[in-house]
Parts: sequence; structure tokens; C-alpha cells
Amino acid sequence: MDNVLKIRIEEVAKKKILFLPHTIQQMSRPERMITTREVKNVIFEGEIIENYPDDLRGHSCLLLGYGINNRPIHVVCSPKLDYLAIITAYLPNSNEWSEDFKRRI
Repeated sequence: MDNVLKIRIEEVAKKKILFLPHTIQQMSRPERMITTREVKNVIFEGEIIENYPDDLRGHSCLLLGYGINNRPIHVVCSPKLDYLAIITAYLPNSNEWSEDFKRRI
């Protein structure tokens, strides 16, 4: 299932990526400064670590990938018919996540 979802995410992301206002706010925080290029890297090179099929915003998932200087980045996204909605992007806290940033503690 995750493979099918990942392929769908990549397909709609090639059409259009929509960064929601909350996402832009989170990406722009001074202690984060996550670039759109980093988010795109997570989308195309990252992996699904949590799946939310019953999310009120529509089926969504949490991706883990890496950005500048190999820093881990989490991206929550929701594939729509013609675009990929980026719900949020953040740097995972090592106190809340396993050492590989794939599992919540």
C-alpha cells in the first residue's frame, strides 16, 4: 500500500505542489528555514513513515527525507487529483523520535 501511495504522491507532485499557508509559516521559522527544494527532495527521495488514510483533510501521510547537510526533515502531505498538498514540514525533534527519525518515542 505504501508503494502505491508513494507513486501517487510523486505523480501528482510532478503536476503541481501546493504549499499551504501553515506550511510556509512552519518552513520560515528562523530555527528551521526549510527550502522548497528540500521539501521536493523529501517528496521524491524520502519514504513514508506514517500513513493517515482517515485524515479529515483527506488521505495523507508523513514522509521522512533529508535536506541540506543531510538534516532529517518530516513532510506531511496529501495527494489530491491534480496536485500534492503540503500540510506541514518540520525538523523532527530527537527527543520525540527514534534515532533514525522513523518512529515516535
